[in-house]
Amino acid sequence: YKMDTLILEPSLYTVKAVLIMDNDGERLYAKYYDDTYPTVKEQKAFEKNIFNKTHRTDSEIALLEGLTVVYKSNIDLYFYVIGSSHENELMLMSVLNCLFDSLSQMLRKNVEKRALLENMEGLFLAVDEIVDGGVILESDPQQVVHRVALRVSTSCSPLLTFIMLL
Repeated sequence: YKMDTLILEPSLYTVKAVLIMDNDGERLYAKYYDDTYPTVKEQKAFEKNIFNKTHRTDSEIALLEGLTVVYKSNIDLYFYVIGSSHENELMLMSVLNCLFDSLSQMLRKNVEKRALLENMEGLFLAVDEIVDGGVILESDPQQVVHRVALRVSTSCSPLLTFIMLL
């Protein structure tokens, strides 16, 4: 059977990957939730393809390699959320917007490469609050920032804790 001929069951596993690249198309963050691209080499080739197809456009959605890609750019960063071709773009967009808005709050609206690289721990925690194993857990940035602040304050760097609690 081909996938197209089957009636697709609704699935909670909506997100295949979350990616952040710089304005040269270099990976800053990548989390893949399934084995569509099992090797780093395949992932990098896919990321290069996505970047080449999206970095000069103003749209927010692309269909690429049989996948739905929603994306957003800001200063020197490109944010991507990837789902299957039959995935609801609005669901994927809610993940993208939640991630961007959460980072915007955590980085004091300074969502650019240098600030992100200095706060990767916060990024990892935020993505884990939004998506778990491909399942969307949260789409409210306030909740994400709150949960990240709680996790950070109990575990790690005083500077990040200070920033989060201001």
